[in-house]
Amino acid sequence: MTRHAVARQRGFSLMEMAVVLVIIALIIGGVSVGRDVYRSAVAERIGNQFIQGWMLAYDRYTAQVGNVPGDNLGDPTGRVNQGASALCRDELRDEMLRYGIALPEGRAEGMESRYVYQDTAGLPQELEVCFMAVPDWAEPAPGNAYANHPRNVMRLTGLTPELARQLDVRIDGQVSARFGRVREIGMHNLTSAVSTPPPEQPWSSDDSARSNGTTTDGQVRTLGAYLKMNR
Repeated sequence: MTRHAVARQRGFSLMEMAVVLVIIALIIGGVSVGRDVYRSAVAERIGNQFIQGWMLAYDRYTAQVGNVPGDNLGDPTGRVNQGASALCRDELRDEMLRYGIALPEGRAEGMESRYVYQDTAGLPQELEVCFMAVPDWAEPAPGNAYANHPRNVMRLTGLTPELARQLDVRIDGQVSARFGRVREIGMHNLTSAVSTPPPEQPWSSDDSARSNGTTTDGQVRTLGAYLKMNR
């Protein structure tokens, strides 16, 4: 075997391997950052266009009609749909359009109260907006405790934990599933005493949990939340 043949068969040097590893790390890091930027942009679009759009539609309805959606105009209760059930999908759409209220762009025409997005696993999720009255929204009471009161809320279903936290920060300024205008369903009505100011309360899940019970395959498990309306 000649000296040139031996030279051609030698392996990579440590320096060459180090350069390759650095390049691979930069590529992986760039992909990860790109995904984070994309998800942040999606959350911003959902918050600013879809959620905020429905908040504005609700406020326009109450300002124009003088009552909350679905209430009895002759004998108002102050509760969405007279407190009977959630106002969703076609019923919600028809009630808004009945008074000429413009609807935000959702999944498609006729499905304005739904929005499709990708979770961190790259799989589709459907976020849905409904309006309803809840009898047990916890508000401060004497002694650092809380008491439940009826309130009108926007119900959000199909929220991944990551999206829930991002919307929480955008609306309330912090991540807290129990306090503020945005709360996780099941934590909105807790009345136990807490310190002042109230501590942050994490959401009950994260994006590692899957809807099929695993931590590796399938859609990310979603959460439900309430957003308290101004009226």
